[in-house]
Amino acid sequence: MSFVFQSIDHVQLAAPKGSESIARKFYGEILGFTEVEKPALLKKRGGVWFGFGSYQIHIGIEEPFAPAKKAHPAFQVENLDALKGHLAECDVNFIVDVDLPGANRIYIHDPFGNRIEILEWIS
Repeated sequence: MSFVFQSIDHVQLAAPKGSESIARKFYGEILGFTEVEKPALLKKRGGVWFGFGSYQIHIGIEEPFAPAKKAHPAFQVENLDALKGHLAECDVNFIVDVDLPGANRIYIHDPFGNRIEILEWIS
C-alpha cells in the first residue's frame, strides 16, 4: 500500500445545541482536559474542543441530538482508583467492568449521555 495510518487525530462526540458550558464543566473542570481554540471558520458551528497530551476530543453540536450509547472513546489513565475517587466527589457515576482481562476499567456517561470508557492496564 502507498498510504500509512499514523494516529488518531481526534475523537468527536455529539451534544445538543447550546451545551458548550456544560461540556466545559465536564470535560474541562471535572476530567481536566484543556480547551483547544477552534478555528474561526468552525466556531460558528458551535461545540467545543479539548485536548490532553497529543490527543483531542471534539464535542460537536448535533440536531436532532442522540447520545452514543454503545460507540465510545476509551481513555487510558494512570491511577484509575484516584480518578474514581475524584469522580465520586464530583457526583459523576461510574460503572466498574471486570470483563476485560488485564484491565481495571470503568464506564461513565458525559452530561449528554455519551458513553466513555476509562481503563488502566494492570501489569
